[in-house]
Amino acid sequence: MITILGPTASGKTPVAARLASEIGGEVISADSRQVYRRMDIGTGKDLADYVVEGHQIPYHLIDIREPGTKYNLFEYQQDFYDVYQDIRRRGKEPILCGGTGLYIEAVLKGYKLSPVPQNQQLRDSLEGKSLAELTQLLTELKARNGSNMHNTTDVDSCQRAIRAIEIETYNLNHPTPRRELPAVDSVIIGIDIDRDLRRDKITQRLKKRLEEGMVDEVQALLNEGIPAEGLIYYGLEYKFLTEYLTNQITYDEMFTRLEIAIHQFAKRQMTWFRGMERRGFVIHWIDATLPMEEKIEKIKELWQ
Repeated sequence: MITILGPTASGKTPVAARLASEIGGEVISADSRQVYRRMDIGTGKDLADYVVEGHQIPYHLIDIREPGTKYNLFEYQQDFYDVYQDIRRRGKEPILCGGTGLYIEAVLKGYKLSPVPQNQQLRDSLEGKSLAELTQLLTELKARNGSNMHNTTDVDSCQRAIRAIEIETYNLNHPTPRRELPAVDSVIIGIDIDRDLRRDKITQRLKKRLEEGMVDEVQALLNEGIPAEGLIYYGLEYKFLTEYLTNQITYDEMFTRLEIAIHQFAKRQMTWFRGMERRGFVIHWIDATLPMEEKIEKIKELWQ
């Protein structure tokens, strides 16, 4: 697999789509908000980018949930593997593309996640026990479950040990076939954009999206009956535009605060990617200002 990551406004999607057209690939989105339908302008889906020289490039994990719901990392990981395996079965090349570092790292590393709900009664009964006592209890539960899910790094604190016990207890009482989600081998490409250029592109793109009807998009979601707090939950554009449309802030305040928030978001994305490098991922950074042909050639050289 090829992974293309980078901060917002770095131009990831056009690169992924062009690459897909040249190598027979399909794009898997790694964006935590593009999963929602009718949230197009604010999430920057830019679906026109997936048409290359008149050909539609297949894309996945976009427009798969209704707005107002809360999609999470566990669901993404399951959905990713379903799509990834389907693309591979059809002899195509998966290209993971996005800026949600947590999602990217989870599927590349093969995080073992569980949708197990909290058991407050169990938690209360474990409160006050030492880490050694909790570890012993966990060891016994693992033996009963035949589980290799939790190792010593999972239980380096009482809080983690209690969560591990909670999961093992749930699995003991609710046996289900465990899905193994292995790490995915991938060449990782980072689109490297100069900070000042990134800031300029973010500002210009925000103005363009407002001109394209982003306010109307959010108003339409409110008109559907989606609660304001449900949209504010999605952050950034949906937070500040909802506050504007519900008369909490003025238009100018909305623009200024949103612009600052997007700049801060891009900085956090880069912090996450640098953290991935410290955690052992090799990211091959490519200059965002290079001509498209040069970018594609560099990626193909790294991939082959």
